[in-house]
Amino acid sequence: MHNETQLRKQIMEGTLQSFNYKGLKFTMDDVAHTLGISKKTIYTVFPNKKKMFFDLVDYLFDEIKEEEEKVMNDDSLSTVEKIRKILGVLPNSYKELDLRQLYVLKDNYPDVYEKVEHRLESGWENTIALLEQGMKEGTVRPIKIPILKMMLEASLEQFFRRDILVQNKITYQEGLDEVVEILVDGILV
Repeated sequence: MHNETQLRKQIMEGTLQSFNYKGLKFTMDDVAHTLGISKKTIYTVFPNKKKMFFDLVDYLFDEIKEEEEKVMNDDSLSTVEKIRKILGVLPNSYKELDLRQLYVLKDNYPDVYEKVEHRLESGWENTIALLEQGMKEGTVRPIKIPILKMMLEASLEQFFRRDILVQNKITYQEGLDEVVEILVDGILV
């Protein structure tokens, strides 16, 4: 069982590498080649590319949640610094990924896109707790949290729906950082 978990993780990382080179046009052959394993081995874990994408969404968002936990447990950061970091969290291993390619997901893999939307809209407990803490401390002005949440979700969903980042030669990380900067600086006292 442990080996299958390791193999699954290895395939997810190989998928990310292949995606980075070829966007959504990568093939199972590309992943196998990247990892130096047989395509047959990949098919023992993932019956098809769609299932691979589906699981990749959870894999990416679970990694983001792990990074969030690190931010939450970092006592060297102020509440506002934690808010800034948690809103713009992207694991280091994904900093080089060309996530701008994801805008083609909606047309090619609508159910995978729906899963991305669902993951963007859930898991806000840490962020909400920090915002409430900031308001209590007086470092964040009183805001309507559902509005801030909607603004960030809508911004990120636009990254996944349109090629605005690609057209403007902006990386996903730069786009995310800019959105966070605008949102956070707009809520500071």
